[in-house]
Amino acid sequence: MIDLLERRLVHANRAALMVMLVAMVLVTFVNVILRYSGSNSFLWGEEVGRHLMIWLAFVGGGLALRAGAHIGVDTLERWVPATAGRVVRILIALVMLMLFVALMVEGVDYAWRTRFQTSAALQISMAWVYAGMPVGCLLMIAHLGLVARRYVLGQPIESEDSLDKDLAAAL
Repeated sequence: MIDLLERRLVHANRAALMVMLVAMVLVTFVNVILRYSGSNSFLWGEEVGRHLMIWLAFVGGGLALRAGAHIGVDTLERWVPATAGRVVRILIALVMLMLFVALMVEGVDYAWRTRFQTSAALQISMAWVYAGMPVGCLLMIAHLGLVARRYVLGQPIESEDSLDKDLAAAL
């Protein structure tokens, strides 16, 4: 049951990222073409691209966590004996969890405080833009919860259908 939930979460997360990325690229590309062809560009194009990039960064954080694409230093856990390495990985997982929870709480607070501020071109509440932070942190908490046991035991986190770790880190 947990494996099915995990697969569905990963697929839904990837699908949401693909939709946001395609939308960002299309809006930005069309806006640049219109601007340099002499026509009027969309007044809202740059703003939409920027807001989608914010959401992409936070919503993609959970998948990057699963792929090991976040910056990390694993010298200590590799240097110590296997049992101590597990303890180090437990501490790392707990610190990540605390960080994600703190960022989520701050993100909710920030989005709430900016709910009456509107964006310049679209005139939408900035809370929708800043909501990407708590949503992304919630997703990172979910992904961490699903992979923590495998991470602590030093097992591979991703399955065979996942992104290449080196490719993900290069992006």
